[in-house]
Parts: sequence; C-alpha cells; structure tokens
Amino acid sequence: MEFTTILVEPKDKVGVITLNRPDKYNTFSTTLARELNDALRQLDKDDRVLAVIVKGAGKAFSTGIDITEFPGQTAQEYQAWIELMDEMHLTIAAMDKPVCAMVHGFAVANGAGLMFAADFAVVAEGTKIGTTAINVGLLCTGPIIPITYGLGKKKVLEMLLSGEMIDAAEAEKLGLVNKVVPLEQLEEATWGLVKKIISKSPLAVKMGKRFYYQVLDMPMAQRLAYSSEVFARLCTSEDAKEGVGAFMEKRKAVWKGK
Repeated sequence: MEFTTILVEPKDKVGVITLNRPDKYNTFSTTLARELNDALRQLDKDDRVLAVIVKGAGKAFSTGIDITEFPGQTAQEYQAWIELMDEMHLTIAAMDKPVCAMVHGFAVANGAGLMFAADFAVVAEGTKIGTTAINVGLLCTGPIIPITYGLGKKKVLEMLLSGEMIDAAEAEKLGLVNKVVPLEQLEEATWGLVKKIISKSPLAVKMGKRFYYQVLDMPMAQRLAYSSEVFARLCTSEDAKEGVGAFMEKRKAVWKGK
C-alpha cells in the first residue's frame, strides 16, 4: 500500500511509521488520519513485525488537526470527520502488537491524543504537550479519553478546560509517558524500550496487551476471573514451557510465539 502523508519502514522486526507533513507540523488531515489507521492495521497483520514505533518528521511530533479542513461542514459531517480523527484510539487498542510513540517538539491536541493512545511513549526533553482545543472554542474530547483511565479528575479537567500545555518532565511525573530523555538520545531510548519488549514471548506480549484493554471497564470479580483464564492459557503454551525451561537451565529462551 502506498501512502502520501506518512512513511512506513519495517526495520529489525519493528514497523516504523513517520508522520510526514513536516511543513504542516504533522497535523492530521483526513488523508493522514486514514493512512495512519491503515498502516497500523497493516503492520499488525505483518508476521515480520513484533511492534510499531510512531514518530514525526521535522520539528514536531504532531500539533493536532489541520484546521484548514474545519470550515463549512454540517453537524453530521463534523461528527464523521472527528470520528475519523479519533479512530486511532480504537485501532491501537485493538492491535495485538505494542505501539510506542517517539515524541519531540510538540504533541498538541490530536498529536497529544496519539501519544496518549500509544501503549508506550518516549519523549524528548522540552517537548510541549497539551489538549488545547478549548483555546479556539472547541474541546479535545477524543484525545483526553485515554488519560481519564489513569489520571485524577482534577488534572484531567485542568488539561481539558485550561488549554495550557505541560512539558515533558511534568508529563512523566503524571505517568503520561514512560521516559524523558535529551533529544539526541530519543531514538536510542525509544528503540531500547521497544527491543526490551519484543525480546519477550510474542504470545505473552500479545495476550498481555489484550488483557489490559479488556479489563479496563470490568468490575473487580470479572477482572480476576479473566486474569486466571489468561494465566491458565499461558501456562499451557509452548512459550511458557520454553521460558520456564530456559530459566531452570540458565539459558536464553527461544520464543515461538505459540
């Protein structure tokens, strides 16, 4: 599949997606939103790929939605348009493979949403992050949803309604990102985290990600029942037998993903 607003490169068992509208600070056009979702689904089906990295070309990760597409639509057209912009949240949550955002410069509005939607995020020092649509009379309703699961009400509402940006250091303190590093170390740190994850059993990683998203809205008893089911299924897997055997024999495990 050919793309016009993103670049896709499989590398060392990782699919690298680059948002490639640097002159527009990688804002989400309709085309970019569609191509991003298509690329994510394509890489999830690629047996050569164990994880995905998403990054931005130029000076920013992404500064939101391309507002040149905004004027003159009906309410129904606006709803379809914003549903497309928010589709990445559902796409990433449904993927078997982990997605890591490599973030620099600015992650604003839908750019922040993409960072929040990713399973992991490594961010360059000094990066500015914000859900700023309130500043133009709108709301970052989609981008804010992922952080409502782990961030307290007061901070969520502050981010949603104040329009102020936070820096990477505060985002790390709030648990919105995994790691903050100097810009020159961003690529190395991102690849380090991703390689650590894909060095584990592919089956356990897939089931672990699926487990997380499945239990988000379950009551406690249902969570525990599902937990025991997942654990029991893993106990009978070839990877679990190999992993335990390798540990006992003090050797490196050879995963089959089964």
